[in-house]
Amino acid sequence: MTQTTKEWEITADLASLELDAGEAEILAGKAEQMRELFLTMAEADVEGLEPTTHALVEGNHVRADALEIFSHAGELIEAAPEAEDDFFLIPNVL
Repeated sequence: MTQTTKEWEITADLASLELDAGEAEILAGKAEQMRELFLTMAEADVEGLEPTTHALVEGNHVRADALEIFSHAGELIEAAPEAEDDFFLIPNVL
């Protein structure tokens, strides 16, 4: 049992999770893969790069707030299984 496997078993115990030795070994291996990936990313030259919140940010994509008249409300109310005045009737939940 490696130190990392033991740490996973302790963490699982603290979280009240059942974790067998095989699962702890798998988690230890996956954690090692992530650590190696992070070490590789740490080697990347980022000197002079501006921080971003997302890799594909190209601008604000919010649509204009414009009033639009919806003229099909009557058709929707008529198609409802049950309606009263301009409202849909639905069964009580509670």
